[in-house]
Amino acid sequence: MAEHYVVTGGAGFIGSAIVRSLLREGARRIVVIDNLLTGRESNLDQVRTSIDFQRADICNYQEIAPLIRGASVVFHEAALASVPRSIHDPIPSHDININGTFNVLRAAREGQAGRVVYAASSSAYGDTEVLPKVESMTPRPRSPYALQKLVGEYYCGIWSGVYGVETVSLRYFNVYGPRQDPTSPYSGVLSVFMKSVLERRAPTIFGDGEQSRDFTYVEDVAALNLKAARAPNVSGRFYNGGNGGRITLNQAWALLQELEGVEIAPNYGPPRAGDVRDSQADTTAAARDLQHSPQYSFEEGMRRTLEWYRADLQGGS
Repeated sequence: MAEHYVVTGGAGFIGSAIVRSLLREGARRIVVIDNLLTGRESNLDQVRTSIDFQRADICNYQEIAPLIRGASVVFHEAALASVPRSIHDPIPSHDININGTFNVLRAAREGQAGRVVYAASSSAYGDTEVLPKVESMTPRPRSPYALQKLVGEYYCGIWSGVYGVETVSLRYFNVYGPRQDPTSPYSGVLSVFMKSVLERRAPTIFGDGEQSRDFTYVEDVAALNLKAARAPNVSGRFYNGGNGGRITLNQAWALLQELEGVEIAPNYGPPRAGDVRDSQADTTAAARDLQHSPQYSFEEGMRRTLEWYRADLQGGS
């Protein structure tokens, strides 16, 4: 594999998984850009000596341009990733998700980077009657976050078509796994469930719990990113990054109770604004063009994630 990689948001949950995957494949030079707003340096503890960590902000072009110059591949994961947070206060997420992405693309073009792999979002689809969601559908974003991530995707397409910068966008579907932060009020639902079941507390499920998601294990997402970095003839395109399955929140909580051997009835609250009811990826295009097939079933991913959270709760990681 080529020599110089950049991972923006590389101290984050998904970014750090990409960093570890690159190292496993023998990458020699990895520059991690992260301002630690939501990322955590502890996510990189095991690999800290093998990477070049730069505390820098994608909203500051002068900071990041020299770091991106000449990169073979830029994995752009840095974002303020939360639908509720973007609704509560759309300004920071606009600055990071739109202006920050523009800066990364500008730096990639001016620094002659090889390819940008962009973390897009399945929230761009919004609520569609038809499932699974296929890339040819018209986007219907329902929150500032969904719109911001879609704008980034469009920018990638423009950078490819107008400026000849190679870009690939991956629309993530509900990624979960080790190192996802359960302490924020905006955390992914499965990380909150993990913490609840290990502490023997009832979680709060917003809505009736029958809303469904295509939960995707983080190692599968990291593998997809590496494939998107290498695949030929895909510049300017976007692909679903999901498993192709659908699990309700009630099913997810039931599985965790089963894995832990406990019975804890969840609390139910009102549905959250901007939340999509059902989500499921059509994975045909990613399988065809990127040769991607997810390796982890939902149960296997949940088992591995629960083990990690248990160790983390006991003071290890």
